[in-house]
Amino acid sequence: MSGPLVPVTEAPDFLRPLVEASAKVDSTTFTRITVPPRTDARRASVLMLFGEKTDGPDVLLLRRADTLGSHAGQVAFPGGGAEDGEGPVATALREAEEETGVEPAGVRPVAVFPELYVPVSKFAVTPVLAHWHSPSPVRPVDPAETAAVARVPISELADPANRFSVRLRSSGWRGPAFTVRGLFVWGFTAGLLSTLLDLGGWAEEWDRDDVRELDVALAEHEARVAGRTDVTGERR
Repeated sequence: MSGPLVPVTEAPDFLRPLVEASAKVDSTTFTRITVPPRTDARRASVLMLFGEKTDGPDVLLLRRADTLGSHAGQVAFPGGGAEDGEGPVATALREAEEETGVEPAGVRPVAVFPELYVPVSKFAVTPVLAHWHSPSPVRPVDPAETAAVARVPISELADPANRFSVRLRSSGWRGPAFTVRGLFVWGFTAGLLSTLLDLGGWAEEWDRDDVRELDVALAEHEARVAGRTDVTGERR
């Protein structure tokens, strides 16, 4: 069940709009795809972990290894499938620790958002919003699963220069995308981020008519970052 996990007044100021929104939104706020009734969907969670530096809030993202069988090379929130008897918050924290080395003791879950369905992998994903009150060092714990980890400033995600839409030629699917800190973000994660920017009051006007073919945009991005072997979250 979605909604706040803490009183809104106990959340940091910059996260309060999102905590409040968690009690009001449903899955249609994020996607037109609903979890099918009588489905074999597997339960999963992602950790939307927000910290704060002197220049404003940021969010933890990772890039999946290129060798993975599912969503290879894509940028994502830490997360994964639930284990037997495990709730959404426990899943999100465990997966974040396994993938990025985040220390759960420094993380305070503050809200849970509605379950969202990802048809490609048949996951029913629960987004867990958390405050990173005591940040710990992060890294790709297992390079076979995680290629890179980065703390991405919200101001850079909201920057209109870093936003556009992508389209799949085969299906006509269209969705938001970002290029920031050497990362190309699209698909499920970009959709979540775009909605969070709106709900959190961080979004700026951007060119929604800038629609690029996904394969072309990805190839151009990879060409620009060729020879760059790490993504640390530090500007180069």
